[in-house]
Amino acid sequence: MRNYLQQFKTLAFALTLLFGVSFLANAQNRTITGTVLDASLGDPVPGATVLVKGTTRGVATDLDGKFTLDIQSGDQILVVSFVGYLSQEVEIGNQSTFTINLEEDIQSLEEAVVIGYGSQDKKEITSAVVGVKPEDFNRGNVASPAQLLQGKVAGLSITRPGGNPNAGFNIRLRGLSTFGANSSPLIVLDGVIGASLENVDPNDIQSIDVLKDGSAAAIYGARGSSGVILITTTKKGSKEGRAEVNINSFGTLDQATNLIPVLSPEEFVARGGTDFGSKTDWRQELIRDAYSYSTNASVSGGFNNTNYLASVNYRNNNGVAKGISNERLNTRVNLSQGALDNRLRFNVNLSFTTVESNSVPEAAFRYATIYNPTAPIFEDTEDANQRFGGYFQRDLFDFFNPVALINQQKGINEIKTALTSYRVEYDIAPTLTLSAQYSEDRRNELIGGFWSIQDFQVGFGARGSAERITNDRVQRIFESTLRYEVDLFDGLNLALLGGVGTQSTKNQGFGARSRQFLFDTGWDNLGAGAIRVGNNTNMYSYANQDQLNSVFGRANFNYNNYLFFSASVRAETYSGFGPENQTGVFPAFSLGSDFTQIFDMGVFSQFKPRVSYGVTGNLPPSPTLALGVFGNGNRIDLDGDPLSTDDIYVGIVQNSNPNRFLKWETKREFNVGVDFGIWDNKVTGSMDYYTRNISDLLFNVPVGGGPNIFDPGRFNTVGSTWVNLADLSNAGFEFAVAVNGLNLGEVLWTPSGNFTIYQRTQIESLSASGLGFDELRFATPGSPGQNNNPIIYNRVGQTLGDIYGPRLLGLSESGEYILSTTNPDEFERLGNGLPKGEFGFANNFAWRQFTLNFFLRGVWGHDLYNSYRGFYENADGASVTWNSVITDKTPTDPVVTSTPTFNSSYVEDASFIRLDNMELGYNFKTNSPNIGNFRVYFAAQNLFTITNYTGIDPEARVTDSENGDSFTTALSPGIERRNQYFQTRSFTLGLSLNFK
Repeated sequence: MRNYLQQFKTLAFALTLLFGVSFLANAQNRTITGTVLDASLGDPVPGATVLVKGTTRGVATDLDGKFTLDIQSGDQILVVSFVGYLSQEVEIGNQSTFTINLEEDIQSLEEAVVIGYGSQDKKEITSAVVGVKPEDFNRGNVASPAQLLQGKVAGLSITRPGGNPNAGFNIRLRGLSTFGANSSPLIVLDGVIGASLENVDPNDIQSIDVLKDGSAAAIYGARGSSGVILITTTKKGSKEGRAEVNINSFGTLDQATNLIPVLSPEEFVARGGTDFGSKTDWRQELIRDAYSYSTNASVSGGFNNTNYLASVNYRNNNGVAKGISNERLNTRVNLSQGALDNRLRFNVNLSFTTVESNSVPEAAFRYATIYNPTAPIFEDTEDANQRFGGYFQRDLFDFFNPVALINQQKGINEIKTALTSYRVEYDIAPTLTLSAQYSEDRRNELIGGFWSIQDFQVGFGARGSAERITNDRVQRIFESTLRYEVDLFDGLNLALLGGVGTQSTKNQGFGARSRQFLFDTGWDNLGAGAIRVGNNTNMYSYANQDQLNSVFGRANFNYNNYLFFSASVRAETYSGFGPENQTGVFPAFSLGSDFTQIFDMGVFSQFKPRVSYGVTGNLPPSPTLALGVFGNGNRIDLDGDPLSTDDIYVGIVQNSNPNRFLKWETKREFNVGVDFGIWDNKVTGSMDYYTRNISDLLFNVPVGGGPNIFDPGRFNTVGSTWVNLADLSNAGFEFAVAVNGLNLGEVLWTPSGNFTIYQRTQIESLSASGLGFDELRFATPGSPGQNNNPIIYNRVGQTLGDIYGPRLLGLSESGEYILSTTNPDEFERLGNGLPKGEFGFANNFAWRQFTLNFFLRGVWGHDLYNSYRGFYENADGASVTWNSVITDKTPTDPVVTSTPTFNSSYVEDASFIRLDNMELGYNFKTNSPNIGNFRVYFAAQNLFTITNYTGIDPEARVTDSENGDSFTTALSPGIERRNQYFQTRSFTLGLSLNFK
């Protein structure tokens, strides 16, 4: 890597020296001056490029749009250009002073797409890249940037089952690319690689661009394996000397919807359930109408040679479950400064975020659904008051009062982030730009949990329980690039990019949990409890760090605006792999040609076939997987008596076996597609087909004692080792189309849509250095009584995430299951939790001052195990304690009397169509020169869902949070667990104001 860096530094210095000398050497015959203006507004255009045609000699206009240029004998034409304007050629002749008016390039403004380390006109793109502008974002109570894109980009799947405002989103681009924690696309925020969605509020976003295929993402190397999402925040201020203020404020009402039907108290007793004499709707005791509000205020402007934008975003979100809420504050400052006639540019972006969340156990949703409907909330007995704080409880298995749970178990999560980036650019020449960027991303997290001493589920037997966890991370990135653009000869443009970068990340944290409290003291007083062996208590701390060094380059060719070629390569060295495998090289290329520039294509205004290939890697979720890591054991009380020096010891334990051969996961992706426009781009769209082969996926496999085959000369001392185990393959087809406005009388209709077909994700192999597996099984249905047999089988040569189990052949006259088999090795494939396809259909209508937008989203081909039916629709002995679920699929003649057992009848097709969001707005006419815009709007989310699924939410479950660690969750799709937050429907009323 040092050789790469040294060679690049030498090349950069040589290029700089070469161009500097060439400019000094040119003969200078006379000097001309001029001003470049916006043809429509008459405003100066700072930063416009003024070049002598056929040469690299030129200058950039200053902040007043003025330029001074030395020309030589024989110079005839000036070429004047700026982003967003049509280039203009001006004859020099004998003139010495020029006034040049540039016309705005509307098509260019609309079709500029951000790519890695720069931007391109959409016509030049030869990879699968999609840009999404604010007018295309989803509407309503949108708290995360992920919600802006849900359903908007073909191949981009964004899910969050249920309506928990504290839950994150599962984001996948073109399916699964790794088993580990890096399965979501890389986020690049204003050039900062690896930023978090927490770092930006949706109101501050100017555009989002998605790099979908391997060739587009390969410029980011090992961090681009799951795709890349580029987020650009608003930066442009208002006109010189003027300040502009924008305010957007709204309030939201959330309501629970689609509650699973259960027996009424009368039906429950009639079936033989235990009657405690009350009538309690437990779900209504748990939920509420939740009111939330949000306000965003920003001010932007410019003075002298400075542009600024500052914003504040405050959100207060309440969940439909009592005790669930979050409060979020985002602040952002974007500054830009020009100097030396705008040849030198500085940019500073600062963002700070604080999120404080309150939570209750998600098990409360399960118990609120199936708790005895005749039981009271409180019980005025001596036993209940002393043991349970007056709540009704019974010493029965898995039988807990849900109202007591949400009041006696509390959780908090506090996250503070600070993202700062500093960028400087210098135009060495009009065609040569040197830039450098430094960023620092800090994240501090505090997690607190508390279980009252009267909490029956956890706290009672332990005399209360409390925990406190901190996780802190700091990531520093420095990158420097050199960009060079030149017309090699008439019609052939070359744009070169070279760069170096280094990234360092440090993680550290602390955690402790204690029990045996005398009073309910909360998570801030852990010392009031005790840490005792065998009592689910512990104390730990950790720290690790890693380093990633990179050198990269890219070349883009444009021949006469009809033939385009791009090639890139990135070489990276990462400290977290084995010593023989720390360096990876990730090349890519893409080629495209716009046939309409060559042939008469009739109605087609663009028809650009393209082909691309790219290689990307993937980093491990922890930098220590290749190492034989040791840690301290706990200081513990051995006998339960009062602590003494005889009882306490410190143990040293090994946490993992080393693997010196651990290496990069590698994804090789081939993409063929076409971009098209019809009737002067009145209709535009794209089609893509891709295939991906992913090799050497990381997994923690069980190993026996004896020699360590992954570190010769050493022995295994623990029962597992991280290895490069699996190979996957998948493919898919994507289609997107948009209509640029249809006039229906006075109504303007702008529809757009996309759909994706996913071919199966197939497991090609599960083997590493002599360790081989035919399958990996995960995810049992759960307790009670169904903990023994996993139901997700991942078999070599078959689809990842297949659901296996016995087939239900029927019911006996007495209601007993008749199953095809009870032998897990003979179970049949019953379905798969991964979708086969999805679509989105957006509609925007405008009539006078009114606007109406709505968005339909559909997902098909995925199955879900409905765990509520699997546990609670049977009329067996347990039904005297728990309530029973009654759905359209519940057998009634006869009723099921068997003990709940997983089978095919509980695996349901979960395909659905949903009206995700709708917004009706009105733009008021304003005569005040100080009010630019005044708009009110009403929005709704999740208005209806069409599905045959009878569970809580048919949304695909691509992970299973109740199954194992972050690696095995991705191998267990298709299970709707019982501890599931209820689905919600939202209604929003808001206004937006613009002051000048």
